[in-house]
Amino acid sequence: MRGAAVSSLLATSTPASRSISPTAFCSPSSVKPSIAAARPPRLLLSRQAPLASAALGVSDDTGVNMAGTDIVGQNDLLIVGPGVLGRLVAEKWQEEYPGCKVFGQTASTDHHSELSNIGIIPSLKGSTFSQKIPYVIFCAPPSRSDDYPGDVRVAASNWSGEGSFLFTSSTALYDCSDNGLCNEDCPSVPIGRSPRTDVLLKAENVVLEAGGCVLRLAGLYKIDRGAHYFWLRKGSLDTRPDHIINQIHYEDAASLAIAIMKKGHRGRIFLGCDNKPLSRQEIMDSVNRSGKFDTKFEGFTGTDGPLGKRMESSKTRVEIGWEPKYPSFTEFLGLHS
Repeated sequence: MRGAAVSSLLATSTPASRSISPTAFCSPSSVKPSIAAARPPRLLLSRQAPLASAALGVSDDTGVNMAGTDIVGQNDLLIVGPGVLGRLVAEKWQEEYPGCKVFGQTASTDHHSELSNIGIIPSLKGSTFSQKIPYVIFCAPPSRSDDYPGDVRVAASNWSGEGSFLFTSSTALYDCSDNGLCNEDCPSVPIGRSPRTDVLLKAENVVLEAGGCVLRLAGLYKIDRGAHYFWLRKGSLDTRPDHIINQIHYEDAASLAIAIMKKGHRGRIFLGCDNKPLSRQEIMDSVNRSGKFDTKFEGFTGTDGPLGKRMESSKTRVEIGWEPKYPSFTEFLGLHS
């Protein structure tokens, strides 16, 4: 269900998440915690109010047929994997297109009542539609799938070919490292380098062959989710402090995804990041200075490991006409860059 992009496909531990998602493979890699905090850090600010509920019918949960969805509107949207990112996309899409229907396909029925309460019509993965949907976004993680490219292929089969089909992937697929600059024109890692990157590359190929688009996202975060929160909970980690992390706020990832879908491009790969890469140490220094948590991060103690890469997405921004709400992680925390 947590289909939002996580932080590191190459990580041995996944920040603040039960499973690896396709868009979160770019934060901490090979992290070995040395001191575990006794309890999660408490946020020293109020939480956001939940999304407004909407009285939409709940679909049949058999995973076979979607009841009550015979009439598909020109702005209706299917979200495969309506987790943190998917729910934000749903909220913003409903604001853009009042009265549209938003469908959400999940791997289980565990959160269907929650989805109904925020105006998403839920169904199980594999459910069929009597009509194809004009807009489809796939942001489910590969961790809960036995055939991830196959799941993407099924999602593509539910797309009408109008509107847009968008797959959220990871900047881990760009083949650059050692603190090098990386943008949309950099080559992708080759098939065969890693099983974890292979599954994403194969899923991307399904999307592109179907005429859909790919959005490769950097590490996603919000106040209580992301690399910083994972590290804060651990207290101290045996990993190098100067490794570079690329990030984008969940809200910005959602708004960029919608901006791309509205453009109606075909067969393209786009990049989503805040253009302000920071080292692990810079991130946690900002967390400690922010005053938004009741615990302090103790430090990184490692000296080995890769340096990471510096992502830059100006080409995507110009073409899509998009800018982030949060220009950097430090500014999100209310600090100067």
